[in-house]
Amino acid sequence: MIQVPTIELNNGITMPQLGYGVWQVPDNEAERAVATALEAGYRSIDTAAVYANERGTGKAVAASGLPREELFVTTKLWNGPKQRWGRDEVLRAFDDSLDKLGLDGVDLYLIHWPRPMRDDFLRIWKTFEEIAESGRARAVGVSNFRPADLERLGAESPLVPAVNQIELHPLFPQEELRALHASLGIVTEAWSPLGQGKELLTLPAVEAVAAKHGRSAAQVVLRWHLRLGNVVIPKSVTPSRIRENLDVFDFELDAEDLAALDALGADGRRIGPDPAVFDV
Repeated sequence: MIQVPTIELNNGITMPQLGYGVWQVPDNEAERAVATALEAGYRSIDTAAVYANERGTGKAVAASGLPREELFVTTKLWNGPKQRWGRDEVLRAFDDSLDKLGLDGVDLYLIHWPRPMRDDFLRIWKTFEEIAESGRARAVGVSNFRPADLERLGAESPLVPAVNQIELHPLFPQEELRALHASLGIVTEAWSPLGQGKELLTLPAVEAVAAKHGRSAAQVVLRWHLRLGNVVIPKSVTPSRIRENLDVFDFELDAEDLAALDALGADGRRIGPDPAVFDV
């Protein structure tokens, strides 16, 4: 069994540095995909209310037979624009996620987007403080928060997010935000760590590093993340790729490799939504 390193969060609990993400996996496929990941050795599973696959994810967790304490389950509050997110609404959404997952609690609960134009994430975070205090989420954090959003949280709340899950890959390395995380004790978690589609993985620089090590392009990009200290949650529904993405702990990138991959982020090109304006 592959041993995945762990990262310590700012409240003392640990999470695997490499997990399995289920974004865009339909609920009727999630049970099989998550089961495959757990069989391969993944012990961290990342889902969200808006992915509409918490139920299938929970079925796979239950059927795995693995002790609950060996698993790290993350889900997220979809603080959509058609809802007023007061305390009752947040608690109801959290309970709904637990019900679909079939769990008494999760290891990490995240606010999915800051939606700064709605000016309500501070109110939502106050309820997250309550959820954390209850122990039903072992840690709480945020997703897609910008430096300004984190600074607002810090000014209003004594509870520092354990994690900020953000778009991060060699084309968009987020140096400023990663540095802020490090100064605040927030773990950086990368969504779309391999980019989207095949663009990143077919770049000549990535292919050259992969050929040098006799590895796939995805494996060397994941190794780049791990060297930076990021938590990563690659997603695939192909069993061979699920296993391949986990098999990244027996080789190292040297300074030349890292420089070649770092150079890809010179333009800082985002491929996902901009958190400053995203409100759908």
